[in-house]
Amino acid sequence: MKNMKDRNLIFTILKYAIVLALTISMLIPFLWMISASFKTNMEVFSFPIQWIPETFHFENYSNIWEISDYPKMFFNTVKLTVIITILQIITSTLAAYAFSKIVFPERNLLFLLYLATMMVPYQVVMIPQFSIIRKMGLSNTHLALILIQAFTPMGVFLIKQFFDGIPNELIEAARIDGLNEFGIYRKIMLPLSKSAMVSLAILTITATWNDFLAPLIYISDSKLYTIQLGLRNLCSEYTTEYGQIMAASVMSVIPIFVVYCLFQRFFEEGMISGAVKG
Repeated sequence: MKNMKDRNLIFTILKYAIVLALTISMLIPFLWMISASFKTNMEVFSFPIQWIPETFHFENYSNIWEISDYPKMFFNTVKLTVIITILQIITSTLAAYAFSKIVFPERNLLFLLYLATMMVPYQVVMIPQFSIIRKMGLSNTHLALILIQAFTPMGVFLIKQFFDGIPNELIEAARIDGLNEFGIYRKIMLPLSKSAMVSLAILTITATWNDFLAPLIYISDSKLYTIQLGLRNLCSEYTTEYGQIMAASVMSVIPIFVVYCLFQRFFEEGMISGAVKG
């Protein structure tokens, strides 16, 4: 019995040691980024790494606002993130409700075909998608980014898994009481799925905020740049201010960190419930 307790204790210690090691390994790049944001170029690449600079160069943060149109890029990124997130929540919940609670011919086959699009790499559809957007006359506009990201199979799958856990008897009772399908969706399904929608919102916000490839393809006017696209322009042919790039990176991470901290509980509930019901 004692040997069993000792074995369990050793196993617990090893488990937490591995988790701690993995956590530290994931935090080190972020800590280095924060440290480098207060350094000069020479200090950034000094070895061994000096985690706490001798002199904090706060001008790296102020220079970002002066040498680049950071407020405009920030506004563009926020605008795209908010619009795309709202559209994805609307389209995903509507499609998930149809696939989960409305019976129509070949529903399951259509849902599988819809999910199969997740297995297609973006690089495969990148050129045809760009050709369509260009023929629509939407090149170099934010509307192009909004249209191509307004729908998400992953979001439909996540919300549908949650909707499947809502009893069908509740839906039938609502229909008997005279509610139409949109009324059931609006008055029953949405209030019961707040945690799932928050999970989808956080995933969408993170993906849109950090997106670099799509803006690179569709945006050429500097007035329409997002933060991630603007960071690339801080690297020139002759010089690169790594301290300022790290400062801009820190500022770009802060909003995502704040959003996650505010809605962490709902995010965890949504992900766990979706996994269990799936």
